[in-house]
Amino acid sequence: MSKEKIIIIDYGSGNIASAQKAFEHVITNEALDAEVVVSGVAEDVIKADRIVLPGQGAFGDCMENLQNTEGMIEALEQRVLKDGKPFLGICVGMQLLATRGLEHGVHGGLNWVPGQVVPMRERIEDKNLKIPHMGWNELVMPSSGEQDNRHFVLRSTKSLDQGRDHYYFVHSFMFECEYNHHVLALADYGGLFPAAVGRDNIAGVQFHPEKSQDTGLRLLSDFMHWKP
Repeated sequence: MSKEKIIIIDYGSGNIASAQKAFEHVITNEALDAEVVVSGVAEDVIKADRIVLPGQGAFGDCMENLQNTEGMIEALEQRVLKDGKPFLGICVGMQLLATRGLEHGVHGGLNWVPGQVVPMRERIEDKNLKIPHMGWNELVMPSSGEQDNRHFVLRSTKSLDQGRDHYYFVHSFMFECEYNHHVLALADYGGLFPAAVGRDNIAGVQFHPEKSQDTGLRLLSDFMHWKP
């Protein structure tokens, strides 16, 4: 039986090295029968068992890079939307799940999770806070807070009322979901904003689990064990 293949998509817009090392750490630490492959080739995505889309920079630039990677959008639609393989978007990789992004104009996104990406400055209540939002934040679960009600990928995360798990954020824009049930977790920076979104076999996080030490590694482990 072949190893489970985790593809981290390299489309010129992501923090690839850190994500790769973090996943490899989880695989080694848990002795998982899996391998991490960094690739910008659509044929590799078609063979993926799990798909990770990182991203940093402007929404429009990242989307353009993804569209210009030959066959990548079609491969993602096949493997994620049709075949139902687990997908994780990180930072701008999560934002690209939206219908559109409003950074330096209006840019269409993947439209996998209905909503739009908007400037934080226009949404936060405390206008004196620095943007970009950069630093460590705890998560607030939108449900009753009971562990059983959480999304599987967040099952090991201690929320604000449970402990001191923090994730590392760096962003100036935020994801506004059209439907509240697509918000998996929130964080507070001058007001609550979506820190994780998702539906079906698709999950996205605004923060960087690969830069969030043990807390982030636990989330990546949960993603590796997720069977939507």
